[in-house]
Amino acid sequence: MDLFTLGYVGLAAVVLLVVLGVPVAFATAFTGIAGLIAIRGFDVAVGLVGIIPYSESAHYSLSVLPLFIAIGFLAMHAGITTSAYNAARVWVGRAPGGLATATIFASAGFAAVSGASTASTAVFTNLALPEMEKRGYDKALAAGVVAVGGTLAALIPPSAILVIYGILVEESIGALLMAGFLPGLISIVVYLLVITIVVMINPNLAPKLERTSMIEKIRTIPQLAGIGLVVGVILVGIYLGIMTPTESAAVATAIMFVMALAKKISFADMRLGLLETVKTTVMIFMVIWGVLVFVRFLAYTGLPASIADSIVGLDVPRWVVLMAIILLYLVLGMVLDGIGMMMLTLPVVYPAIVGLGYDPIWFGVLLVKLIEVGVVTPPVGLNCYVVNGIRPDIPLHTVFKGVAPFLVGEIVIIAIIVLFPDLILFLPNMVR
Repeated sequence: MDLFTLGYVGLAAVVLLVVLGVPVAFATAFTGIAGLIAIRGFDVAVGLVGIIPYSESAHYSLSVLPLFIAIGFLAMHAGITTSAYNAARVWVGRAPGGLATATIFASAGFAAVSGASTASTAVFTNLALPEMEKRGYDKALAAGVVAVGGTLAALIPPSAILVIYGILVEESIGALLMAGFLPGLISIVVYLLVITIVVMINPNLAPKLERTSMIEKIRTIPQLAGIGLVVGVILVGIYLGIMTPTESAAVATAIMFVMALAKKISFADMRLGLLETVKTTVMIFMVIWGVLVFVRFLAYTGLPASIADSIVGLDVPRWVVLMAIILLYLVLGMVLDGIGMMMLTLPVVYPAIVGLGYDPIWFGVLLVKLIEVGVVTPPVGLNCYVVNGIRPDIPLHTVFKGVAPFLVGEIVIIAIIVLFPDLILFLPNMVR
């Protein structure tokens, strides 16, 4: 069997294993090891695989990942997320779809201290969904808002998935984090417009709340101070070049730790938050290790370079290729989880994107947005499954029904990212 054929067999094997339910980390690792043994023999393959976990993980820049994850879990268990939601409810609760709007704002606040989409969805399924139901909100709308709000964690810094992208393609993590900020704000605005339009068409979906005085609103401002401080440290530190992304993450984590202590977080909650940080970090690193073994195998076959050359050499405008790649990710997002999808495709897609002359920072933001569309798209919309898992009384089809109007908004956001790349690269270019 020639090397190209072996590479295609390896790709097919990974896809088959993932479809059968094998975790991405194991599917890629086992396939990569088997492929390396076939190419280089058992002793050489084992030697190569044995050094990957340490050689690819013992980097200073990677320590940013567990720090960002820790910030989110500490904020959640210290009740800082609840405070942010209460403040958002007081400020915008009177607007059309006020509680839904407050959920989006609070989700954005949680996104600013956590890079995990599913964690954000889980938090607001427990926090915001019961509140909206109590106020007479339509269940589909309420569930859809919670699921979509969770996607903001992928773009608004700190974003774990942008960090993983930066690690895999060896791009500046600081530039990627800054690049995600404006698209994150654009996503918030589009989601709010969708809520407003849906509620204006059918006001019965979201009854108005009672008015709150300006004094009540002002009293809630200190509840937002913690999140504002953490966001400021991360963005200002990176933007001004005062701190590296890792240093800003360390300072932000220390601030969140002190705030958690000031909130009198219990030892049990502190322990739970740190344990969840460790578990999530280990899960992500296992996926990274498995995929890196598989990538090493693909590199020996020469398949990624060959496919990239074939794509670059197509006699079509480069935007046609980009549209095909976008469509590919939208389809894959219906059946694969985000991190697995990114790691399986980047070895082939990334060289082609660079060969076509697209900016890798811009493409990272576009890719993450496409991945986040996938987590709310049937049949395998992970955020929707999280809502249904926590609230089994809300059928999965109801959650997807609530998400449907927001998918139109997602198309608008993707169009803005594609048509205005300079807007996405404005902040990273300032950093670079």
